Amino acid sequence: MKGIGVSPGISIGKVFLKKEVNIDIKKKDIDNAEIELDRLDKNIGKSIKEIESLYEHTLKEFGQKEAEIFNAHRLMLEDPEFIGRIKNNIKEEKINAEWAVKKATDEYVKILESLDNEYLKERAADVKDISIRLLKNLLGIKDVELSSLEDEYIIVSDDLTPSDTAQMRKDKVLGFITEFGGRTSHTSIMARTLELPAIVGVKDITKKVGNEDIIIMDGNEGLVILNPSEEEINKYKEKKNSYEKFKEELNNLKGEKSISKDGVKVEIAANIGTPKDIDKVLEHDGEGVGLYRSEFLYMDRDKLPTEEEQFEAYKVVAEKLDGKPLVIRTLDVGGDKDLPYLNLPEEMNPFLGYRAIRLCLDRTDIFKTQLRSILRSSAYGNVKIMFPMISNIDELRKAKDILEEVKSELRSENVKFNEDIEVGIMVEIPSTAIQSDIFAKEVDFFSIGTNDLIQYTLAVDRGNQDISYLYSQYHPAVLRLIKMTIENGHKEGIWVGMCGEAAGDEKLIPILLGMGLDEFSMSASSMLMARWIIKNISKTEMEEKVEKILTLGSPQEVEKYIDKEITSKI
Repeated sequence: MKGIGVSPGISIGKVFLKKEVNIDIKKKDIDNAEIELDRLDKNIGKSIKEIESLYEHTLKEFGQKEAEIFNAHRLMLEDPEFIGRIKNNIKEEKINAEWAVKKATDEYVKILESLDNEYLKERAADVKDISIRLLKNLLGIKDVELSSLEDEYIIVSDDLTPSDTAQMRKDKVLGFITEFGGRTSHTSIMARTLELPAIVGVKDITKKVGNEDIIIMDGNEGLVILNPSEEEINKYKEKKNSYEKFKEELNNLKGEKSISKDGVKVEIAANIGTPKDIDKVLEHDGEGVGLYRSEFLYMDRDKLPTEEEQFEAYKVVAEKLDGKPLVIRTLDVGGDKDLPYLNLPEEMNPFLGYRAIRLCLDRTDIFKTQLRSILRSSAYGNVKIMFPMISNIDELRKAKDILEEVKSELRSENVKFNEDIEVGIMVEIPSTAIQSDIFAKEVDFFSIGTNDLIQYTLAVDRGNQDISYLYSQYHPAVLRLIKMTIENGHKEGIWVGMCGEAAGDEKLIPILLGMGLDEFSMSASSMLMARWIIKNISKTEMEEKVEKILTLGSPQEVEKYIDKEITSKI
């Protein structure tokens, strides 16, 4: 069976089939709404206590980033609109609490699943998770939890919720296979965090396997083999051993520099979202942080973070990096990242709307508070500032003017900061890439954000499954813009990095080296693989390949050429 491999690795083992308990909700007419409202309130309180317990457990076992989802769950159960809708259903329609919860949940899920954005679609799973918890408490249903596993298993399910994975025993899980989900689903993110193989989108998998069945899963290929023969088991045991040996080889690269065969040194850095992430970066021998997504400090809460909260979150990372670079991207919300407490306007096309630097230049109170905290943290490490979503030179100049105002305020307060802090921009809009020769004169560095650059260049919503085949980092037009940006940056003597998913793409790394990219920033678990690739190729040889690739007409031709002429020979 075939699915989407979202986390690499090979596992052979028994199936633990996690099927949702069938919750049979029946509509009942009631006489006394107060009794139902009281039942609802008591079980909301019980659910919140369970969620708080899950938050603490997840924080301890997996880290802050993974635990934050439960803050969002708690806020949902405290949300006056969501809970108010349930209560109105009870009072106005005189129906039982269970049916009122189901009705409100169905309405929310329908709205989320109708959106074109894949990230928001997958948040419908969170609403369902919250609803199921509340319904089980109302009905007194006990669920089979992954915390009860005694042997090692491959978990097979329709989908896995944050509540499922938070309770599991890490030492008993060999991998995840789900019928639904995508690359940004909770299962995918958790599997990569735990470095376990995972395959999603395996149609009818829960109907075709049973508990204790032996299966093989190959997360590298997105392949599931049911009831394997002895020959297949032996074959995949060898593949697994080879993969494990290769991982050991990668671990041996810790402490080494990322230098190509012909002596060109680059920097392999990581993308992070919370201070907790830095431990994994150091564990994988990262040479810095090329993207600190500061918006995570603003999410899953009901008010803006204070200057002190932000300062501490940046300072701890800067100190742990001990002189290695830390690039902090200023607030990038809007698009697929909403902050309810900001009351951002609803837009027909939020990815092209009021977001990132556009919001910050309008809400200078928010922007200045963040810049103060970043500048203060620069006294404790090699901190750099990066502005996102810059589309014209005036935006950059306005942002730099505000930065100078904040510097002046800190000087007058005798607050220490790095006077020579580097300032750069994300190059993620085609207009900025095309004018990169102009921008390069006014910044200290570029970081190419390929995720948005691709969707803006190709006019493809990367979250829309119907047209996802058009979204490709191998498109020659995208590669030309990347090369142009790198060349224009180097002409002005500034360094150029990349922090989109393409930076960790094993096929693209050689091409990006050939183009002259100075810094590759990616997920922490991909860094050692990137170093291995760099050490096994020559920049000079790749320069010749780049010239050929830029003459090709389609993404398919580019990928085919890379597979044949580069990947197969490393």
